[in-house]
Amino acid sequence: MELVLVVAVVLTAAMLAVGATLAVVRVERGPSMLDRTVAFDVLTTTLVGAVALEAAWSRRTETIPILVVLSLVGFVGSVVISRFAARERPDEGTGRGRADAAAEGAQRHQAERQERGAAVDTEHHGGSPDGEVR
Repeated sequence: MELVLVVAVVLTAAMLAVGATLAVVRVERGPSMLDRTVAFDVLTTTLVGAVALEAAWSRRTETIPILVVLSLVGFVGSVVISRFAARERPDEGTGRGRADAAAEGAQRHQAERQERGAAVDTEHHGGSPDGEVR
């Protein structure tokens, strides 16, 4: 039974090492931000797997907090990178930049003010568009 466990641990460690090596190559080569993000996820997951394998082999539970922290770092890193990558660049023409959004907001605000001013009948209302009664 001990031999089976040793073989399983060695095979698992070898697969984790190959996965980590390929992930590092993908992080270095890219070519896109998405490729690097996925490779970072794979590398973090491989590291969690290696720590879990060591904990199972040595039968220690002290490494569980390390596993939790590594998992959280991987998750938060992926979320941050994906939010950063999700922002559209103004030079791509697919989205609008900050200046375009501000201009659109100012136009909308001006249109609402004009609409509000036109909706008040000063002859029958007896006041200005702001609601003052004279």
